[in-house]
Amino acid sequence: MIKRFFDFSTSLLGLLFLAPIFAVIAVTIRRDSDGPVFYAGDRIGREAKLFKILKFRTMDETPEAHNGPRITAQDDARITRLGRFLRDSKLNELPQLYNVLKGDMSLVGPRPEDPSIVQKYTEEQREVLSVRPGITSLATVLFADEEKMLNTSDVTKTYLRSILPEKLRLDLLYVRNKSFLLDLDILFRTMMILIPRFRGATLSTEDVIKGPVRWAGRILSWFTIDAAISFIAIGAAGLLWRITGPLHVGVGQSLLIAVVMSALFSATNWIMGVQRVQWRYASASEAVGVIISTALSTMLLFVVNLLMKPPHFPLEMVLVAGLIALTGFMGARYHRRLLSGLRQRWEAISTAAHAGRERVLVVGAGEAGQLTIWLLRNSPKGRAFHIIGVVDDDLEKLGTLVHRTPVLGLCNRIPEIVEAEDIGTIIFAIHTIDSERRNHILSLCWGTSARTVVVPDIFTFLSKGMKPEDPPIWMPTDQDHGKPDLGPGILEDQALKEQIHDLAEMARKGDFLRMSKALNRLDLELNYGSEPVPADQLAEEKAESVEDRS
Repeated sequence: MIKRFFDFSTSLLGLLFLAPIFAVIAVTIRRDSDGPVFYAGDRIGREAKLFKILKFRTMDETPEAHNGPRITAQDDARITRLGRFLRDSKLNELPQLYNVLKGDMSLVGPRPEDPSIVQKYTEEQREVLSVRPGITSLATVLFADEEKMLNTSDVTKTYLRSILPEKLRLDLLYVRNKSFLLDLDILFRTMMILIPRFRGATLSTEDVIKGPVRWAGRILSWFTIDAAISFIAIGAAGLLWRITGPLHVGVGQSLLIAVVMSALFSATNWIMGVQRVQWRYASASEAVGVIISTALSTMLLFVVNLLMKPPHFPLEMVLVAGLIALTGFMGARYHRRLLSGLRQRWEAISTAAHAGRERVLVVGAGEAGQLTIWLLRNSPKGRAFHIIGVVDDDLEKLGTLVHRTPVLGLCNRIPEIVEAEDIGTIIFAIHTIDSERRNHILSLCWGTSARTVVVPDIFTFLSKGMKPEDPPIWMPTDQDHGKPDLGPGILEDQALKEQIHDLAEMARKGDFLRMSKALNRLDLELNYGSEPVPADQLAEEKAESVEDRS
């Protein structure tokens, strides 16, 4: 709603103020060449709806112009002399303010494309159609000299192959991270590239995204929060001090001290890099920076207090205010962690909170298991799951809690626990065992009614690392024709091909339980040299899987 109100009011004011310029451009176009003043072309907008985009005409009105390519290069002969100036200065785009006023477009959004080009979008690329197209965009800023890049004979082919995919990647990045402050940064950068002095500046995607508006907004928001906390801290310290004796300091002076304290705190935070921390994901060690910043700002506040006109705040009161402010600063930055911890505690004791959630059993209480529990507890999508417990063969962990999750027993109790606790998903997260034991535990998991998910063994890779003597990752060469060396005759094994094809079909249909069992068996067959299972047996298993799911 804020974005639409901003679009409507800005476009309305823009049309009113630019009306004299529009009139001058219109008269000049009519004198420069025959044809209408405006060009109205078909474009695809939000939810794939067709609309007419409005621009000042920049091309000759001839049959050759209408039959030419839909993409325009810099050396296009159809562009008029005035049209060249309008394109270079981007004045030809101004009538799109009317499209913004109508609601077909927005000031900022993915640039609308011709219907013939949109037909070539992939399913993922069509996500850009979920928002209103814009007069300017992230791709517009970074491709400000697009027409110069299209100075080729086959302009359409060059655009579709070299430019459009990158523009759509940028548009998807905008759609997935859109915000009002990001829109303001894109508008700011658009204004900058319209100035000839800055038009040739090299910009990266990060330069636009980390623009001055978002930077200032982040600083201002934290300054406002810290100022409010500082004022509360000064007020609370003053109330405590009045209990023991009189305090001859007014509200105005208290407010001034609070503003000074928050300003000093913000300045020290900026110097120490505390403002750059994403507090949603911050660890406990990040609190050290807040403590140091508060200590430094409190010390500076001592000096400021002494330099102010009497009456002064008692120095002890300033220290108490600093401690109260530190509590507030920490609470403001770690409130998500605190609320998340309270929520997890509530869910641990509340039966209603578990209703309708997938019941999960984690196999392994080591590093991989702990990472799995942390992800399920802290990821928004993980809230659809309820971790019942962990199983592990380490006797020291039996009966203990791992991240507040009970270790229920040894791995051989998996079938019993799955049945007793109505487990829907088993997450296998143990890799510090030999392959025989691993396959045995996996067979126990696959023998249950629950689906089994295997966590990648990332910790083994991290602990061993890549050594110089390790074989390089396979890369296709001209001699390989895009095929890896899988061993003599393996690609010609018809039975193996059929098994792989059937496994792919299982994956497409979502039959991951049967697929994981078949993959494990195929792995054993390839490693120990046994004959592949016939395809008809896999087909029977697929039929059984369909019945199981029914």
